Amino acid sequence: MSETNQGFKPSLGLLDATMIVAGSMIGSGIFIVSADITRNVGSAGWLIAVWLITGFMTLTAALSYGELSSMFPKAGGQYVYLKEAFNPLAGFLYGWSFFAVIQTATIAAVGVAFSKFTAYLIPGFSENNILFSVAGLKISAAQIVSIVLIIVLTFVNTRGIEGGKLIQRFFTSTKLIALFGLIILGFVLVKHSFWSENWQTGFNAMQQEKDAAGGFVKNGAFHSIGGAALVGAIAAAMVGSVFSSDAWNNVTFIAGEIKNPKRNIGLSLFLGTLIVTVIYVSANLMYINVLPLNEIANAENNRVALTAAHGIFGEYGTIVIAVLIMISTFGCNNGLILSGARVYNTMARDGLFFKKAANLNKNNVPEFALWIQCIVASLLCLSGKYGDLLDMISFVVVLFYALTIFGIFRLRKLRPDIDRPYKAFGYPLLPALYILMGLAFCILLIIYKPLYTWPGLIIVLIGIPVYYFAVANKKSAGNK
Repeated sequence: MSETNQGFKPSLGLLDATMIVAGSMIGSGIFIVSADITRNVGSAGWLIAVWLITGFMTLTAALSYGELSSMFPKAGGQYVYLKEAFNPLAGFLYGWSFFAVIQTATIAAVGVAFSKFTAYLIPGFSENNILFSVAGLKISAAQIVSIVLIIVLTFVNTRGIEGGKLIQRFFTSTKLIALFGLIILGFVLVKHSFWSENWQTGFNAMQQEKDAAGGFVKNGAFHSIGGAALVGAIAAAMVGSVFSSDAWNNVTFIAGEIKNPKRNIGLSLFLGTLIVTVIYVSANLMYINVLPLNEIANAENNRVALTAAHGIFGEYGTIVIAVLIMISTFGCNNGLILSGARVYNTMARDGLFFKKAANLNKNNVPEFALWIQCIVASLLCLSGKYGDLLDMISFVVVLFYALTIFGIFRLRKLRPDIDRPYKAFGYPLLPALYILMGLAFCILLIIYKPLYTWPGLIIVLIGIPVYYFAVANKKSAGNK
């Protein structure tokens, strides 16, 4: 492996950057999480409201990040923003969480989602097909397929940015067209519309019955909720919608490879998040038209889109959705894999990650960083713990988003003379509103969903001793 310390080469235009934003956001979540949202809030109005609130927060954050990306148009994105706005420790804690949970666990989960739906076409790839056991862990065909997918996409991206760019363009444009087509056909072809029936629930919030352990009872009765219970239910429901809307900031990690980054990163953030928000809200309106709310809430294995597709296409619906999700998750993982490695590369150049990750190969990509990301994501696939880690991602991610956006206020005060080709839209109102909404979301999760929060906080805090160990190691190496 020939390595170099030369910098990244700008080769991605506005279209490519927008495809990375949209493609990294749309994975498997939109096809699944509406079931849990409906169990929490129980009405058509609140189902759509949860997606609109999430969309508003995502768009607000993306517009705010435009200012940061124009100030620091270089690889590393959020890691760099936190380091510049606060200190190296703040940046490292994000980078550490990104490597330990946020990016690698998401890559693992998206990879397993790909294999799960591939099993609809090839039953041998099912989770139930256990191939062998290692140290008490049962390894299924689905896990092996997901690892193969991650390895293949990692290899493609080690060959240069062009291959990853072409994959992202093709698969993102394909899934956008397919999703829009599915939404339209859900209104045109469905034999029986439940639109009027579902909207009779309006904004009368209801929650499905829970068992003694706090889990939802399958096909359990719904009961009305309000006040603090409703606020908590909305926060719990948003765990799924926030996860489905995450990864929009991945484009900031590859700033060093984007043409005219001061303009194109901010614009791609806005365009990509707007497109996805429209798709997500429209998809849920389609679900409301095709299925009764009870079926949305109790779809088998939460596969709402699969149940809806059956109502639209009949027996062929399973095949339609399986192919669509395979396309969606393939393109999503390509964007995650491509962009994530650039964060580790930037951290390594600061002496806070494996030294070899600082180097680029002959194709001007961080090959070592790509492969170490691949290894961790693959191990998470094998462990089967990626799902547990993903439960805490929404809390950790929103916490870091709120802190990063607060960094805009801090940088305006501490470094007013720095060049800002683009300024945060609606400043100071919209950025401040996002911070308040983000912190409220995190506090409500601490109260109502502690299992979603404390493990994530612990992982973040573990990064503190790791940081000081890395700093000491860096000083030791510098003295030699």
